[in-house]
Amino acid sequence: MKLISEEVQEVEYITEEKEGGKKNYKIKGIFMQADIKNRNGRVYPMEVLNKEVARYNKEYIKENRAFGELGHPDGPTVNLERASHMITSLEPEGKNFIGEAKILSTPMGEIVKNLMSEGAKLGVSSRGMGSLDQKGGANYVKSDFYLATAADIVADPSAPNAFVEGIMEGKDWVWDNGSLIEEELVRMKKRIENKTRVKHAKEDALEFAKFLKML
Repeated sequence: MKLISEEVQEVEYITEEKEGGKKNYKIKGIFMQADIKNRNGRVYPMEVLNKEVARYNKEYIKENRAFGELGHPDGPTVNLERASHMITSLEPEGKNFIGEAKILSTPMGEIVKNLMSEGAKLGVSSRGMGSLDQKGGANYVKSDFYLATAADIVADPSAPNAFVEGIMEGKDWVWDNGSLIEEELVRMKKRIENKTRVKHAKEDALEFAKFLKML
């Protein structure tokens, strides 16, 4: 499966005053879109997104563990050391999925808060795993799509598509005993295991030959 990333160029900033003069920082906007060919040439069928967003809501958002990172991660898992926000809502609205996230008081979250306060233009980028089916001049995301995070916060929403695809789609990932592992690492592991088996087979043959000479 390929690591797939999609960017949304603008999100709404929400700042709420708390007691003691502190503020709550949030972002809100379209996080994902269905049945529309996006600027990366991909189409997410509505039935695929509905199914996966329902799972993401149940397993992550409702359990308060739907985190996102600051920047462009190059893997399918969320690194909590780089977590900057927690997604609190992701609901369908027509063909769009409207998301909301609160900015955390983590090191990366504080950077986001400062950027928002300074008027920086930020975007969000969803991150998932899936296979693609090319037809009609577009790549359709297949039913094995797995949403890793509904939104990472990115500082370069107007970056060329090639930059995003080069970072996010340069590796293949596979499931291995319940974990996502880079496909090349799996191949290396298999090569080592095969060499080990061949070595052990040769050693066993030599031992058996020695045994026959002793008879």
